[in-house]
Amino acid sequence: METTGTPRIFNFADGEILLVDKPIRWTSFDVVRKIRNAIKPLKIKVGHAGTLDPLATGLLVVCTGKFTKRIDEFQAEEKEYIGTITLGATTPSYDLERDIDARFDWSAIDENEIIETAASFLGEIEQIPPAHSAIKMDGERVYEKARRGESVDVKSRRVHIYEFEITRIAMPDVDFRVVCSKGTYIRSLAHDFGKAMNNGAHLSRLRRTKSGDFHVNDAWQVSDLVNSIKEFTVASSQ
Repeated sequence: METTGTPRIFNFADGEILLVDKPIRWTSFDVVRKIRNAIKPLKIKVGHAGTLDPLATGLLVVCTGKFTKRIDEFQAEEKEYIGTITLGATTPSYDLERDIDARFDWSAIDENEIIETAASFLGEIEQIPPAHSAIKMDGERVYEKARRGESVDVKSRRVHIYEFEITRIAMPDVDFRVVCSKGTYIRSLAHDFGKAMNNGAHLSRLRRTKSGDFHVNDAWQVSDLVNSIKEFTVASSQ
């Protein structure tokens, strides 16, 4: 989103929906904290509608003021992602957060098998979230247990894959676009994708492009948003 020389007018108390393009290696809470600190003098509630992993980029819906009451509504919307699955290797986190723990020969996999495998995931599926995820167990995030080497028994959940399109194949990398329901772990989808071909796979790139009717093309860069908020708070106090 481009900014102009005129300060953006915000109404944080009544409620704002702020679309943010989350940078890589930021947590979703890092974004919320940055915005919260920018509007701190106003003492307004701030929250996000749907966590993105630190290694993922893209659309994060942030709500302020009265719109925080709609977070559950926004979280329930279907999501769209684009990214890359890398075949021939697995990691404990199902992405690049952890080092590769097993390698597989992918040379016999052909394009037809990849496309047919993607199609097999369409519809309602059973999925086990990664042990390295933010799900709470016994009052603690399961990734904290996993990082200590503790055994984590994460229960499966039913999710819906509406679209799973293979957009490019450059072995061992497979680019994709997925439209899915709330609660879907694309890392788990990547892991299961590899298993379905009697191989291994992990998620090597992920970007959320849509959440409901919101699109990342309409999102702010964090620095631009924070600067606009600061300009607004200074202008409104004069």
